[in-house]
Amino acid sequence: MKTIRKFPRKVIQHEDVGIVMADGCRLSARIWLPKDADKKPVPAILEHLPYRKRDGTTARDCLTHPYLAGHGYACIRVDMRGNGDSQGIMDDEYSAQELQDACDVIAWAAGQPWCTGSVGMMGISWGGFNSLQVAALKPPALKAIITLCSTDDRYDDDIHYKGGLILHENLGWGATMLSFNPRPPDPVIVGRNWRRMWKARLEANGLWHARWLEHSTRDAYWKHGSVSENYDAIEAAVLAVGGWGDAYKNAVGRLVANLKNTPKGGAKGIVGPWIHKYPHFAKPNPIGFLQEAVRWWDHWLKGINNGADNDPAMRLFVMDSERPKPWYETRRGTWIAEGKWPSKRIATKKFTLAGDRSLKTGKAKPFELAVASPADTGLDGGEYCAIYWGPELAGDQRRDDALSLTFDSTPLAETIDIVGGPMIRLKLKSDRPVAQLGVRLCDVYPDGASTRITYGVLNLCQRDSREKPKKLKRGEWIEVKLRLDDIAWRVPTGNRLRVSISPANWPLVWPSPEPVTLTLSQGSLDLPARPTASKDEWQFKEPEAAAPWRIDTLRPASNQRRIEKDVASEIVTLTIEDDFGETRDKEHGLVHGSRMREVWTIHPDDPLSARGEAQWEQTYARGEWSTRTITTTSMTSDKHNFIVEGKVEAFEGHKNVFKRDYREIIPRGYL
Repeated sequence: MKTIRKFPRKVIQHEDVGIVMADGCRLSARIWLPKDADKKPVPAILEHLPYRKRDGTTARDCLTHPYLAGHGYACIRVDMRGNGDSQGIMDDEYSAQELQDACDVIAWAAGQPWCTGSVGMMGISWGGFNSLQVAALKPPALKAIITLCSTDDRYDDDIHYKGGLILHENLGWGATMLSFNPRPPDPVIVGRNWRRMWKARLEANGLWHARWLEHSTRDAYWKHGSVSENYDAIEAAVLAVGGWGDAYKNAVGRLVANLKNTPKGGAKGIVGPWIHKYPHFAKPNPIGFLQEAVRWWDHWLKGINNGADNDPAMRLFVMDSERPKPWYETRRGTWIAEGKWPSKRIATKKFTLAGDRSLKTGKAKPFELAVASPADTGLDGGEYCAIYWGPELAGDQRRDDALSLTFDSTPLAETIDIVGGPMIRLKLKSDRPVAQLGVRLCDVYPDGASTRITYGVLNLCQRDSREKPKKLKRGEWIEVKLRLDDIAWRVPTGNRLRVSISPANWPLVWPSPEPVTLTLSQGSLDLPARPTASKDEWQFKEPEAAAPWRIDTLRPASNQRRIEKDVASEIVTLTIEDDFGETRDKEHGLVHGSRMREVWTIHPDDPLSARGEAQWEQTYARGEWSTRTITTTSMTSDKHNFIVEGKVEAFEGHKNVFKRDYREIIPRGYL
């Protein structure tokens, strides 16, 4: 990544600008803008987040916002209500209050003397979510957004549920917010009021993940903020960006296909090989995302006729087949470009599951094959959402394949470029009323190494409806279909395709209450296949960014991921340790440290033995002032209920100033 220190316009920044909401709540904003913006006004770009501009997102803010400001924009990075140096309390994700605050900030920005009146909104993850949601509210000044690693469907394609099943990240993310919510503001910014604000955040904190468990179907809670409920509400231009190593790649194609009320040429998608990061510094294979963003903003906020509206509807990186590894620094592959989406160049290549456990290109007779996977099947699946630069991607699938029912093709006689979401159709029966289905599509090398191409999971009680589940009748044959996650992957000649099926997918999703045997009688696989591109059909510029954050590293970051089995008890344990290090800001001196530990345990023969627990520590200091919070939370279950427990402790210096225990029991329902 090339560091740019001189821009077309000189940049100034304001560390703390107060933006007061209608109810008197003061939001704290950091603003970068051209020095001469008072004489030559510029459009504004809002990023609205709970992650603390003073320390939480400072590293990426420094790379991103001065660059955009230097190209003629006012970048406004707001600490969301109840976070960082802003007043108030945040009580959930994507609340009506959060979205109204963003609309009010947009109106405020449009009315400033340094602003032309045109505003854009951008963000990754949370900021990508609320960019879409705010666009659906149509604030008058909002003309365009860039949404990265986000979703249009909060129930079926977020961090809580997938295919109607509880993701392990529901606990993981709940534990994160249990730790993030009560972090104190900086006394240098808010003054003596910091302690009162901190105490209010501690008192208001709670187990959000228990609340999310209470909403186990696609009800009104999840429909709020899901722009898929009404794509037509979005009239701003939308550039949607995702990564194949990220959890949120499916939304990009849906948005481009379904946004009909954006300006002509105002719905575009880009998906590269990255994990959950901004693409100008993401791995593998970062691109010149900031140059792309400037082009987007120049066209839609400044009216410059630069061709951004005529770019291909979708630009996708087709990854070459590579042997399985939990991390890739770089990926080989080809950029393709589709003028329209869905693309007529993508055809369906059909395969059939056969009784000899083969994957055929012709018809197959009905069969009966059963699978009863151990509860720990899925341990090599990696993280649901790869976000840190470490071993978080899916590893070699041979162990999980051996515990599943597999169907293999013959070695391919020709290369296949899979572009889109493969579709699995199965006829099956279950011996239990509550069961789950996991399907993995793998690329198998001649020596047996198995790389996961893509996957999907399904709560079989939701086979017909995400809103109205119904239990299975034991032994009754049913037909189900499951669309696997979108992908762009080149399977070479000589390799085999494998469909791997299991009724257990740990720890990706919480196990069914009883061991399950599924019996299959028929099945098919529809592959979205595109003609192989011989060379790049699109080229991005090399990545650029502004100067990095100036810090002293007091403790380096590190991460570990371990899978262990106790031979005596047979308990299998996955331990994830992420130490985010400790740093001191060279400008204002704030010291911040953070670390997290997750432990997931299960007995292969007992799904009710499943347990997940997470511990976080947050530290802040400057001179004689210091705070520390320690949060722990866990989840277990019996046949009828989930049990979620938690504990929060806060220290000012060495004095314990807050302590609270939490415990909630939530009925399982159809899970």
